[in-house]
Parts: sequence; C-alpha cells; structure tokens
Amino acid sequence: MAVELLTKEQTLIAVLTGEIDHHSARSIRTEIDDTIETVQPTTLVLDFSGVTFMDSSGIGLIMGRHRLMEIVGGEVIIQNPPLHIQRVMRLSGIERIAHIRTERSVDA
Repeated sequence: MAVELLTKEQTLIAVLTGEIDHHSARSIRTEIDDTIETVQPTTLVLDFSGVTFMDSSGIGLIMGRHRLMEIVGGEVIIQNPPLHIQRVMRLSGIERIAHIRTERSVDA
C-alpha cells in the first residue's frame, strides 16, 4: 500500500493504491495526519481508485481522518472507490460522516 499526498489550495488529496489492512493503515494514517497538521486543509479527499482490497482498518482510517478534519473545521470526501469497496463503505455507514464521490473520468 502506498499513499501519494498532493495539495491544491485548501485541499489535501491522498491517492491510495494497493491494499489497506492493519499492516498498512498505520503508516498511511501517520503520513496523512502529519500533512493535515502542517497544511490545515479545509477538504481531505481520499482517492480510493487504486485500492484493490480493504478490511475494517480502512473504515477506521476514514473515521479517524474524519475526526481530525472536524477538529480543523474541514470535511472528508471519498473519491472513486471500486464497487466492492464502496459496498463495504455503505454497509458500515461511512456516508454519514464522509461524502462518497463516484465520478469516473473518461479519457478522450
């Protein structure tokens, strides 16, 4: 699992790839949290388009970032989760704390 962090104005974008499990979630949390503290974004976008597997650690990852973004007065957007991961998110009720955006880009 890897995370690439990009900032654009007041938005922090975390591009996630690979598997999110209890082994990888800790380092992802640390990288994102450190950047949130430094940048103080108003929006955190978690781009799940490259995630191939996620267990309950991924739900915990989202919930913890939501709590941190609440502290800084921001919001969390989950972008492009694959359908199987989107189903897990919906079953867990993540939609109550984060917006799920499923816009798929089309290459011309």
